[in-house]
Amino acid sequence: MFEFDRLDYYAIGWFFLCWFGYAWFSRHYSKRKHRLQSALQCYIDEWMRVLMKRDGRIADTSVISNLERTATFLASSSLLIIAGLLTVLGATDSATNFLLELPFTDYLSSRGWQGKVLVLVFIYIYAFFTFTWCIRQYGFMSIMIGSAPLFDDDSYSDEERSNHAETASKLTSLAVYSFNMGLRSYYYSLALLMWFIHPYAFMVASAWVVAVLYRREFRSRTLKALMHGSYLIERKR
Repeated sequence: MFEFDRLDYYAIGWFFLCWFGYAWFSRHYSKRKHRLQSALQCYIDEWMRVLMKRDGRIADTSVISNLERTATFLASSSLLIIAGLLTVLGATDSATNFLLELPFTDYLSSRGWQGKVLVLVFIYIYAFFTFTWCIRQYGFMSIMIGSAPLFDDDSYSDEERSNHAETASKLTSLAVYSFNMGLRSYYYSLALLMWFIHPYAFMVASAWVVAVLYRREFRSRTLKALMHGSYLIERKR
C-alpha cells in the first residue's frame, strides 16, 4: 500500500527490534546492574519517608508541579508535532523532490513518503498518550501528598504511615517510568528521520540510539553520582 521495498521492511523491523528489545533488556538487566531509575528510586523512597515526618508539604507539591509541568510540555509538543506531520502529508510532492536532491538519498515514492510520515505520527501519538498518563499519575501523587497523615496526628499507626509512604513511592516511580518511556519515543523518532534518507542510515541510527540510551542509563557519570548519594542515604538509615 505504501510501496515499501524489502529493505524498508527490514529497516522498520530492525527499528522496532531495537526499541522493544532494549526496553526488555533494560528491564531485566537492571536486576543485575544499577540503572538511573533504580538509583533514583532510593531518593524517592527517602523523600516519602521524610515527607511523613513534616506537616508543611508545600515544597513537596511544588516538586510534583515542576515534574508535571515538564510532562505537560512534552505532551503538548507531541500534539504540535502530530499536527505538523499531518500538514506535511499535504505537501508530499514538494517534500519528496527536496529529499531527492540531497546526496546519498534513496529513491522515495509519494506513497513511501506518506507511509514513513504516518509511522512518525503513530510514534508521537504513543508519546502523547504516555506523557498524559504520566501527568495523571503525578496528579494522583498530589492527592497522596494531600492525604498523607500529619506528623502530630496520633490516630495513625506507624504501619499506616509506612504503607502510605510506600504507596506514594510506588506511584511516583510509575510516573517516572511513564515519562521515561515517552522520552524514549522522542529519541527513536529522531532515528526514524534517517529513514527518509536511506534504510541503511535508518538502521545505523536506530542502533546508535540504543547505544546512547544504554550509555546514559547504565554507564553515565550521573548514575555514579546518584549511586554515591544513595549509598550515603542507606548508611544514614
